Amino acid sequence: MTVRITIIGAGPGGLLCARVLQRHDIEVTVYEADAAVDARDAGGSLDLHADTGQIALADAGLLDEFLALSRPESQAGSRLDHHGTVLKAFVPADDDLAAPEIDRGQLRALLASHVQPGTVHWGHKLVRAVPLGGGRHRLEFADGSATETDLVIGADGAWSRVRPLVTDATARYTGVSFLDVRFDDVDTRHPGVAALTGAGQMFANDGDGHGIILQRNNNGQIRGYLVVRGDRITVHDPEAVKRSLLDEFAHWADVFRPALTDWDAVVERPIHVLPAPLTWPHTAGVTLLGDAAHVMAPFGGFGANLALLDGAELAHAIAEEPTFDAAITHYEKGMLARAGELAVGANQALQEFVTSADPDDAPDHEAEHRKYEAAAAEYRRAR
Repeated sequence: MTVRITIIGAGPGGLLCARVLQRHDIEVTVYEADAAVDARDAGGSLDLHADTGQIALADAGLLDEFLALSRPESQAGSRLDHHGTVLKAFVPADDDLAAPEIDRGQLRALLASHVQPGTVHWGHKLVRAVPLGGGRHRLEFADGSATETDLVIGADGAWSRVRPLVTDATARYTGVSFLDVRFDDVDTRHPGVAALTGAGQMFANDGDGHGIILQRNNNGQIRGYLVVRGDRITVHDPEAVKRSLLDEFAHWADVFRPALTDWDAVVERPIHVLPAPLTWPHTAGVTLLGDAAHVMAPFGGFGANLALLDGAELAHAIAEEPTFDAAITHYEKGMLARAGELAVGANQALQEFVTSADPDDAPDHEAEHRKYEAAAAEYRRAR
């Protein structure tokens, strides 16, 4: 009898899992709420670490294509105080590939182009997953369609509709919001923002609830994240947003003013996280990966990296273990322990960023990169 494997969500983790399953000649179907791979703005840049995201891409046979698209030079970074003083700076060596950057949209398109045609059913938003017994589930979609499956993999993000099958945990608001701002054609139209950002990224904070993060992206773009405590700034009126930001950041140096007022688009992103560390009892026929399993604060760049490695490890477990139950048990044991530790650290780093301006809190990128490389070598030895 043919068994059916269904992934909900065609983000990087879900697509990576599907790709590795297909490399094992295992059939899989992916359902995604978006109408197409490029139906929405996927967000800013990602640094894919040698010990997580890059291992997963190698398992998918896509590491070389990723490296060709990536921007190693954008690993550069600086940490400033709110007066504009540079506290720390990092410039990667020419051969440093520990954490090169790639735009989220580029990564998603790369993965989507390497699953078999027809794998992803776009425009299918899951509204309900109903247990049928024996590990089977009925999946019901917003367009009225439905399907039944022997294994459902929730790769559907922070607001997962699959997660309630295994836990009643929900993402909670951290009390911190990001205003995601975009600067187009930066080197011509926004030279001040370009100079402040440099080749990679810039972090600045004041220890009193305010921060600015700027990241180089592809195609002449820079994405910025204007960090405030609370959700008192809404984005319905762009000019009102700019006035509010000038008031919030009035004590910051003038060098930051273009980042607050000269952007071309803005999206509000309240930061939500799951309890960490999070575990749940084994549930037949269902598991989670990526943000559905462990959404955490975006400090350390772990979210997408863990989603990719989750996808690869789950696919390998399905291919190698005798039953779905055994595969889920094997996969979740490693995934939950790894994600729990990193989530605790990431969530703490977010709170430190908004409450402390101590330069010693800033990460040592050189040490981080050597850690990624050493951990990657150890991971491969342990296989």
